[in-house]
Amino acid sequence: MGTIDDYLVGLDATDAAVIAHTYDVALEVAPEAVQGFGYGMPALVYRGKSLLSVMRAKRHFGMYPFSPTAIIAVLPLLDGVDHAKGTIRFTEPLPDDTVRALVTARVAEIDG
Repeated sequence: MGTIDDYLVGLDATDAAVIAHTYDVALEVAPEAVQGFGYGMPALVYRGKSLLSVMRAKRHFGMYPFSPTAIIAVLPLLDGVDHAKGTIRFTEPLPDDTVRALVTARVAEIDG
């Protein structure tokens, strides 16, 4: 896979819009993040560390903040959203405030 932009080109327009919007919201929090890779997935990279990847799966979108700590930090915002140690799975776009809180937690972890 290539960059986020390359990945989005290969998706259905509706799915690409959901993922692109999620990245746009993430960039509001970390505007200096750049496109790169994390665990082989297209991702935003912040200060040389993987910040966030959002991918389309067969039945859901997967959000990977590369940090269980960041997920724990936003657990109150994930009520009713399927999540595990390293991923958040959703079928409808997550609220922008949830994405901002997750990225803020991950940025703080990287900066810490």
